[in-house]
Amino acid sequence: MTQFRSAGSITRPGVSFCLLGVLLAVLWIAGGASRGDVLGQVLVRGVTWALLIIALLFVPRPTLADMRPVWFFLLAALALALAQLIPLPPALWQALPGRELVARAAALSGEPQPWRPWSMVPGATVNAASSLVVPVATLLLAAGLSPAERAWLPGALLGLVAATMLAGLLQFSGSAFNNPLINDTAGEVSGTFANRNHFALFMAMGCVLAPAWAFGDGRQPQWRGPVALGLVLLFALTILASGSRAGLALGVLGIALGLAIVWQGIRRALGRYPGWIFPALIAALVALVAGFVFVSVAADRAVAINRAFAIDPGLDMRSRGLPTVLAMIGRYFPAGSGLGGFDPIFRIDEPFALLKPTYFNHAHNDMLEIALDAGLPGLLLLAAALTWWAWASLRAWRAGASVRHALPKLGSALLLLVIVASLLDYPARTPMMMAMIVLAACWLGAAAPTRVTAPLPNND
Repeated sequence: MTQFRSAGSITRPGVSFCLLGVLLAVLWIAGGASRGDVLGQVLVRGVTWALLIIALLFVPRPTLADMRPVWFFLLAALALALAQLIPLPPALWQALPGRELVARAAALSGEPQPWRPWSMVPGATVNAASSLVVPVATLLLAAGLSPAERAWLPGALLGLVAATMLAGLLQFSGSAFNNPLINDTAGEVSGTFANRNHFALFMAMGCVLAPAWAFGDGRQPQWRGPVALGLVLLFALTILASGSRAGLALGVLGIALGLAIVWQGIRRALGRYPGWIFPALIAALVALVAGFVFVSVAADRAVAINRAFAIDPGLDMRSRGLPTVLAMIGRYFPAGSGLGGFDPIFRIDEPFALLKPTYFNHAHNDMLEIALDAGLPGLLLLAAALTWWAWASLRAWRAGASVRHALPKLGSALLLLVIVASLLDYPARTPMMMAMIVLAACWLGAAAPTRVTAPLPNND
């Protein structure tokens, strides 16, 4: 059961809740990078494995009724990564498209063709498979939470977003604050993330979490309302300061989704006032946000807007590298080149016109990169996941405005933000975002009409 109403009923947190809290704290500190060679990955995966072992030993068997689709997609992704590591006989792997260069290398050395795995970069695929320990542990721990503990999660995640925002504002103030556990760029406003686009996405998630936390419990928001409004304004201004152009669209979408989730809650809170109060309040909120944005632009603090006008789209590596990425997809399809191996594979086909001191680490479109890395099996799995999200989201948003359906809508909204962000970047490859995606998917899965919910605890 997933309801906000039971949020105040925790008296003694269970083992799963404590372990999940430790995991989220570690991810906040060291889980903001996607590269496999950063120091933070050692800490994240070491702690996650330890927590997973503790959970398997001491946590009772969790209920998986609402989470079966999430388990299926996660285990299917793991199975695909492991399948790409199975050694294949020479005749079989040479029949895969795009393997001619590897075959010629062995022929020139005078050695017989060895057995090779499906993946052209096995080490990168091993890293991709290893990274899935984070979402697996998150899902296992989330499945072991009580209804009251699940109801606490939105507030806890909102606290993590706010803490990340403070780290970003510290960087924006000119402080030389850089995280040694991730590969962040000195002087860039990215909070606890290595990428400012991922940081902006996290702020946009806060724009959804804040109103849901304030109004999602079915009660009068009281002090939570002003706090949520203040946080949304701060998140929006922090996105402007981050310099993320994609973050601008994500921030607007996040604010709109947050309002859509709590629309009926706001109307209930204003039920005793005249009817014109509600549209006037919405207009005032829009004007307030627009005013803060205008002041930020006038003070030359809206770095994201400045970059949107200053960067020539023709010089952007996303657009310049797109033809090469599409050609690579055609060369390796339908088998794919192997999960996690974009960087070395891209260097094989990289034209001289794209050479520069920095390297093109990802396709900056995860849908295309999945097609390149995982081929047809990856596209089928992606299509199945997107279909499930669309179907479950439609069911959640059509279910009504009751408290019972608040968290499924929140999960749908957070996943939509990740989907949109993945069209321009690769946020789902960072451990922190992996955990957020799993928790959002669990909330969305709770929209199933056949699920059996536990009664609300008695607080009297």
